[in-house]
Amino acid sequence: MPNASRGLEGVIANTTRLSDVIGSKGQLIYAGYDINELAGKVSYEEVVYLLWNNKLPTRAELEKCAEQLRSQRELPGGVIDFIKSAPKSANPMDVLRTGVSMLGLYDPEMEKEATPQMNKDRARSITAKIGVIAAYFHRARCGEPLPTVRRDLSEAAHFLYLMTGKEPSKEASDTLDVAFVLHADHGMNASTFSARVTISTLSDMYSAITSAIGTLKGPLHGGANEGVIHMLQEIGDEKNVDTYTERQLAQKKKIMGIGHRVYKTLDPRAPHLRAMAIKLSEKIGEPKWIRMSERIAELMKKKKNLNANVDFYSATVYHSLGIPTDLFTPVFAIARCSGWCAHVLEQLEDNRLYRPLSEYVGEPVGKKVVPLDKR
Repeated sequence: MPNASRGLEGVIANTTRLSDVIGSKGQLIYAGYDINELAGKVSYEEVVYLLWNNKLPTRAELEKCAEQLRSQRELPGGVIDFIKSAPKSANPMDVLRTGVSMLGLYDPEMEKEATPQMNKDRARSITAKIGVIAAYFHRARCGEPLPTVRRDLSEAAHFLYLMTGKEPSKEASDTLDVAFVLHADHGMNASTFSARVTISTLSDMYSAITSAIGTLKGPLHGGANEGVIHMLQEIGDEKNVDTYTERQLAQKKKIMGIGHRVYKTLDPRAPHLRAMAIKLSEKIGEPKWIRMSERIAELMKKKKNLNANVDFYSATVYHSLGIPTDLFTPVFAIARCSGWCAHVLEQLEDNRLYRPLSEYVGEPVGKKVVPLDKR
């Protein structure tokens, strides 16, 4: 039997054309495009098309793709009723997970054998609706009316509109659009693997994306960006940064948003978000957050040779956009949904059930059962 690899580290579980994470070089690739080639040059909708079709769209293809997404934004009445009745104190990721799962109840073709076209239609529907679920829950828990969905806004702008009830500025929607592009896919990460494992049983698209959302919720995965803002709020002031960092290191505690399981050098997504964080912090008059972040990053690079990752700066970007801290991970899920769906579709093209082995380290065989009244 081969040696156990805890966390499947170093194990290649499948092949993919979708994305590649080259940790040694600090490089992220989407279908042949370096992330630095895409970020700020193409829209999130173009990346959705790229992941689902293995090429960037023409203008006509992009318009059709965007319109197909926008036409699928309306939520079933039962899902809206659930969102309104969910506890206001509920974790938004729990509401998102349950809401996406519920979408399957309203799919009239769920009992039919899924065809590739049906699965692509479901991918489009979930990708279009996931942001609506998150934004509607935020409005409902605040006691605010749920805005009517629109078909004239991009995915990023539409989320901000639904969350606030006001049409966002171009700068805000463009900023979130770039964040969506940066988060759309990231190799065989934990949530993507969950989606592929679930669909490999020939379950359904809704179950696969529900699995992914549940996995992303964890603080070792998508939940890390919330931890960054909580950390900055705990530090409170720039003068406390050095003392806080020294104390965390002395106690061997984690500094949120620093280091990465795969990247051994700089996370290529971080510089884009850092630049946006600096710009937004200066504009809204809260520059202390980015200055605190920069000092932490400087200290961690100097003392531990660790770099800031995507969560480190995305937290400041989202905070500057007025997104509540507990919606940071749902925003991550909204962006990553297109990647999850792409991996599910790819898995089904040449499916094989995931069934890894485990190494048994329990008691050796040979034990005898002692009668119940003699134990």
